[in-house]
Amino acid sequence: MKNLKKLSILAASALLAIAVLAAGCGSDSASSGSSSKNTTVTVGATPVPHGEILNEVKPLLAKEGVDLKVVEFTDYVKPNLALNDKEIDANFFQHSPYLDKFNSEHGTKLKAIAKIHVEPMGIYSHKVKDLKDVADGAKVAIPNDPTNGGRALLILQSAGLIGLKDGGNITSTVQDVEKNDKHLQFVELEAAQIPRSIDDVDIALINTNFAMEAGLNPLKDALFLEPKDSPYANVLVIREGDENRPEIQKLVKALQSPEIKKFIEDKYQGAILPSF
Repeated sequence: MKNLKKLSILAASALLAIAVLAAGCGSDSASSGSSSKNTTVTVGATPVPHGEILNEVKPLLAKEGVDLKVVEFTDYVKPNLALNDKEIDANFFQHSPYLDKFNSEHGTKLKAIAKIHVEPMGIYSHKVKDLKDVADGAKVAIPNDPTNGGRALLILQSAGLIGLKDGGNITSTVQDVEKNDKHLQFVELEAAQIPRSIDDVDIALINTNFAMEAGLNPLKDALFLEPKDSPYANVLVIREGDENRPEIQKLVKALQSPEIKKFIEDKYQGAILPSF
């Protein structure tokens, strides 16, 4: 009877020890799981250079407890629609004049919160090697979205090929061309399509990101490059009201870090310039 009582006491003690150990393991596991769980932030971007820059940001954010997911887009409309519809948390592909126009036309409330870099637009050609060789009646491809179209016309004016009414501005259209000595014919295309259509025109105005995707080097291949003091800095964009989200603030800090500035300078060698 005494032996049975001792066995019962031992069994109870063993069960208590197991319970304490299990509770302790559960506590450690929960603590470990909680500390290792990162916040995810999803950013829409065009592949080059925005996607490349964001991929460099990933390890910087990981150290801050944020997992960065990059969703690539190949046009200028869907990234803003996706952001507005809360399919992504931010996007990185556009400049402020384009964003302002988009908000005005679509009734969206998207906001630029950080300037990252400038991508000078350039004039490219597979048919002429110098702008003085552009023939009378030459076909010129320019982006068909309002702000980039006006930007392209301003560049053509800076290059001495046309003159715009009242000096022109970012909202200028082909109807504002009042001096056209070479009788240039303007072909308005979606910005992403222009590199693929370069052989169908004489010269083409191409955004740097699309030029690089097409294997064009802005510093070597452009016949004329937008001045480096361009106001068209590419920006990180969010929905209004998300400014104070901790993961968004960490994303801004990482994108404007010394590490990313050096990456932009080293990788793009002046074709793309940090703007922070």
